Amino acid sequence: MHRAFLLLLSILLSLGSSFSARIPAIIVFGDSTVDTGNNNRIPTVLKSNFRPYGRDFIGGRPTGRFCNGRLATDFISEAVGLGPVVPAYLDPSYSIRDFATGVCFASAGTGLDNATSDVLGVIPLWREVEYFKDYQKKLRRYLGREKTKYVISEAIYIISIGTNDFLENYFAFVTGRFKQFTVDQYEDFLIGLAGEFIRKIYWLGARKISFTGLSPMGCLPLERTTNVLNGHGCIEEYNKVARDFNVKLQASIEELCASLPGLRLRYNAVYERSLTIIQNPSLYGLENVREGCCATGKYEMGYLCNEWDPHTCADANKYMFWDSFHPTEKVNRLMAISTLNTSLAEFV
Repeated sequence: MHRAFLLLLSILLSLGSSFSARIPAIIVFGDSTVDTGNNNRIPTVLKSNFRPYGRDFIGGRPTGRFCNGRLATDFISEAVGLGPVVPAYLDPSYSIRDFATGVCFASAGTGLDNATSDVLGVIPLWREVEYFKDYQKKLRRYLGREKTKYVISEAIYIISIGTNDFLENYFAFVTGRFKQFTVDQYEDFLIGLAGEFIRKIYWLGARKISFTGLSPMGCLPLERTTNVLNGHGCIEEYNKVARDFNVKLQASIEELCASLPGLRLRYNAVYERSLTIIQNPSLYGLENVREGCCATGKYEMGYLCNEWDPHTCADANKYMFWDSFHPTEKVNRLMAISTLNTSLAEFV
């Protein structure tokens, strides 16, 4: 099956030039699953701009992506003919000329809840929206008002956010949210924030949006490591929260589409795809779905995943996870193909 996926990606890449005529840009919001380097430019400990991060990236260089190589959004950009990477908005090596066809406002460690971004001092979601406004001003100066309006309305938007709100905030007992809300209430609170965010970017011109649901977060290596009493299996409590949140998110998406004229907001079902890989690794050429490739793969990410650890695996293509929290480039590629064939299908 993994060969079929790779063949499909090759076909999509070959068709990239025809897609680019219909898709002028890819615009990204969210957390570390899609941050292409914005955290490099802010004072936070949550960084990945050092090896072995990026060892399989173009040129073998670390960029701030929490991965051994490219992210799903990079592969999507390439597949639709907009270039092999989506540049980070805060990266000074890029200019508005680069951002005109692709830009990422995401910040590793952030969440829908502002309290989540405070935990590690990263960029809150409201600030990502402010960057989007600033981006539009620069784009109008570069392309002109009419061309900018076209780019903003016809671009595809990818949003990936929410996991940190639970694992870094609510279940970590660091912000007090667990005292204010039951889990069910916190889910509702986050869904409300997601709706507010969608409305904000809608009124700023966004129309074609893919919103990624939560993955089976109880199966992340970091969570398995703590699940000693159950043999380091997936934490079902966390997976149930992800499923419940996703059901509510889908209902909210339907309501938003019904109330906002012209909005084409689609749900990206990453939970089911991830679980399929976890349960059937050999179908995708994977050997390890329990641990990350970097270091021992049990709890390390960021600075704990470094080039001096002798345990880092030789071949990340055999692993689902790169560090204890983030997927490998290979899995990002698989997720990109799936996204192009589902939540983004009608746009490409």
